[in-house]
Amino acid sequence: MFRIGNTLRELFREHPAPERFHMSYVSPSEFVGKMIDAGESKALMSTRDTLIRAFMAGAILALAAAFAVTITVQTGNPLLGAVLFPVGFCLLYLLGFDLLTGVFTLVPLAMLDKRRGVTFCSMMRNWGLVFVGNLGGAIVVALMMAVVFTFGFSVDPNEVGQRLGEIGHSRTVGYAEHGAAGMLTLFIRAVLCNWMVSTGVVAAMMSTSVSGKVIAMWMPIMLFFYMGFEHSIVNMFLFPSGLMLGGDFSIADYLIWNEIPTVLGNLVGGLTFVGLTLFATHARTGETRLVELPTEDRSLVGAAGRVLR
Repeated sequence: MFRIGNTLRELFREHPAPERFHMSYVSPSEFVGKMIDAGESKALMSTRDTLIRAFMAGAILALAAAFAVTITVQTGNPLLGAVLFPVGFCLLYLLGFDLLTGVFTLVPLAMLDKRRGVTFCSMMRNWGLVFVGNLGGAIVVALMMAVVFTFGFSVDPNEVGQRLGEIGHSRTVGYAEHGAAGMLTLFIRAVLCNWMVSTGVVAAMMSTSVSGKVIAMWMPIMLFFYMGFEHSIVNMFLFPSGLMLGGDFSIADYLIWNEIPTVLGNLVGGLTFVGLTLFATHARTGETRLVELPTEDRSLVGAAGRVLR
């Protein structure tokens, strides 16, 4: 018995608990710090990298939307399309690409945290570049899918193409028919959308494993898609493709009665219900953090080059 006990003690000494049992969960105060770091990184990113990452994010999300609509039409089951749509979102997140809905939530936190170089102008620059990149990627995929659905515009759209045109009409002219009430409904749907999407973004930061990140993202993304909430980047694919495929609405209808209100609603939803709430209750009430200063500022605070925040 004594020998067994000694053997077990030696085994535990050689393999301490932290190495044997690794927690893949990150506490709220820790992942809010990661949110601020991510916002700072995106705000200070070069124009080239920002545009490339935004373009690819828009393209991948557009492909996922086309995939989900195709599944819905061919199976007649909208829930199945919603269940599978998050695959695109998970891919672009894991590849480090940027959606406008995500930077709406993350970049302002770096400015509020007074990160060096993150100003209102740098935030607006990031938002503008990501918008342009997302739009470019989504429109390229919309053109490709329009070619696929019409055999190079030589025949009428197939069933999926016709459905895209119907979506464009119902979610522009359909809102316009209700006037101010329609505009309010559109805006609220956009707010709810990015509340869910941004929840998926930050929930992924709570896990250090790929499987944990995917599961955390999947649920809120599935919810927003099935509920028909308005996502500005998904709409950058749905409406241009709908116009190319003969949808009964105009570019003005798309901009006034969908894209512009959706962008504003996405901003309010992500920043208000996710970014600011987490920042207020975790970043500002958490433990004091040590922040590394650039080399040129270290003489002001001593050799360690760190300040309390």
